[in-house]
Amino acid sequence: MRVTETTPYDVDRARFTPQGLARLVLCDHSVDVADGAAGLVATENDPDTGPGGRVSQAFQLIELAERVLVSAVIYERERGSSWAEIGQYLGIGPTEAEERFAADLDRWKTAFDVPYRLDETGRKRVPQLPTAAYDPAWACDRLDRWAGNRLILVNDEHPVSSGLVMAEPKT
Repeated sequence: MRVTETTPYDVDRARFTPQGLARLVLCDHSVDVADGAAGLVATENDPDTGPGGRVSQAFQLIELAERVLVSAVIYERERGSSWAEIGQYLGIGPTEAEERFAADLDRWKTAFDVPYRLDETGRKRVPQLPTAAYDPAWACDRLDRWAGNRLILVNDEHPVSSGLVMAEPKT
């Protein structure tokens, strides 16, 4: 069953264009990769890690990076990039690029029309959009703080949210 009622975050989400929301999701997924990679830097806890533990962490980075790639493709499509332009950077043709990411892009677009699905019990609503697009106010606050604390040469008080493409205010 598809659930189409309004969500508590519709007003916040309406302030952004789909391009802005896609960029916010790309930022959020990129933070996951950065934080995951940071966990592999320190050596102090190596004795506490079981055999193969660091391989597990590195493999998880690949999975997170795949999410970043999908998010980047969705963002690029939202900002008007062609499949040929995307495929060029992936070293594949435009048809192959479209085939590879068409289902992800379709899920992204469908989630705006059908913001929830019911879980297997039929009682709980599960958001279809990634968290950063579903609740952009929370994501902007979190990502601005993350970037402000970690990016050395950033002097902007809102280093993530200030550059997002916003929707035209409704009159």
